[in-house]
Amino acid sequence: MFNNVYPREKYLKKIRPFYDSDIIKVITGIRRCGKSFILKAIMNELIDRGIPKTQIIYIPLDRRGYKNIKTSEELETKIESMLGDDENYYLFIDEVQNVFGFESVIHAYAEEGYSIFLTGSNSYLLSDEISTKLTGRYLNFETFTLDFSEYLEMKRFFKKKIDQDIYVEFEEYILNGGFPKTIEFDDIQARQTYTRGIISEIFEKDVKTRKRISNVPVYERVQSFLLNNYSAPFSLSNLLECLEKEGYKTKATTVRGYIEDLKKAKIIYECNRFDLKSKKSLRREQKYYLSDLAIYFTMNTDNRLSYGLSLENMVYLYLASQDYQISIGKIGKLECDFITRNTSGDYAYIQVTYTMQGEDIKATERIKEREYRPFRKIRDGYPRYIVSLDRFRDQQEGVHHINAIDLFLGKEKI
Repeated sequence: MFNNVYPREKYLKKIRPFYDSDIIKVITGIRRCGKSFILKAIMNELIDRGIPKTQIIYIPLDRRGYKNIKTSEELETKIESMLGDDENYYLFIDEVQNVFGFESVIHAYAEEGYSIFLTGSNSYLLSDEISTKLTGRYLNFETFTLDFSEYLEMKRFFKKKIDQDIYVEFEEYILNGGFPKTIEFDDIQARQTYTRGIISEIFEKDVKTRKRISNVPVYERVQSFLLNNYSAPFSLSNLLECLEKEGYKTKATTVRGYIEDLKKAKIIYECNRFDLKSKKSLRREQKYYLSDLAIYFTMNTDNRLSYGLSLENMVYLYLASQDYQISIGKIGKLECDFITRNTSGDYAYIQVTYTMQGEDIKATERIKEREYRPFRKIRDGYPRYIVSLDRFRDQQEGVHHINAIDLFLGKEKI
């Protein structure tokens, strides 16, 4: 049905058990992360399974011939015009938020047993609005930009050259990012221009249209601050102080609202702290991680690579895409980069560092002490991991030392 569609098995295997269910499948993720192509890959699979094309209804609302569909009545009329004499139908609607009041139509077809797949603006599909109107009838499948393994697989799929040195490819991946379409461009300037266009598109379509921005310069400064301080502890008071020094007048509630807008647009992800002594989540000094590192490199003139922060961001995205629950561990005055809980309920503790090797023996010992010290304060028996880019492992004190690239390629597991 669709040619040259790279099947992202990482997400297809999560959605596949629900292909024939009347539960509405909602696919979310930052703009241009490949949601539309996941829909196309599902349609290809259905065709391969022997489902007739007449039973598959595809309505891409941002494409020519469909852009004029703006109301629920127009959407229903369009769907009805595509129906035949078949009993079972698979309904795929891309950019569904373009239709006002679409929920009533979708709900009605789900009641009739249609298998429905939706993609659209995160700022709406993740809001309380839709959860109220489709209560109990939908599942959300969150997608991310290409991880490193998918990045390499997609390059092979489109017969792009892959460097024999995996570390060269890894560095290029960090700078180029995982927005699927960037793989089409061999020129780095073209990739960066494309990524900057995505951020502008998100602001215009996901932020401004859903919520009126009262002070655009302040919003842009808040966005810039968070993008430039990814993987670092965040303090609202520090940000407000920074804004005041720069001459911006605003309120804490306004800034919090702008941060929520960035979260809903999936530009950033919030990770809260968890105090291991009190066993409570702490909503202060949280960290924010970028949905794709290319966002930072394309929005800044300084493209020097900070491997430590970048690697921590990538480990966070890897864990999130594997459906882990993630917190930052607080152990007295010490910090454990991540406390994770997988879908089976098993916990793990993770430290992330670029390397365990210093310039000399003393520097190496200082790094090792810094990374191992938090683990010594943890009294339970859950696994402990150090993730780094070292080719050689430093296994001590029962801690598993994992090479980050091996982790991202599925050769190691947490």
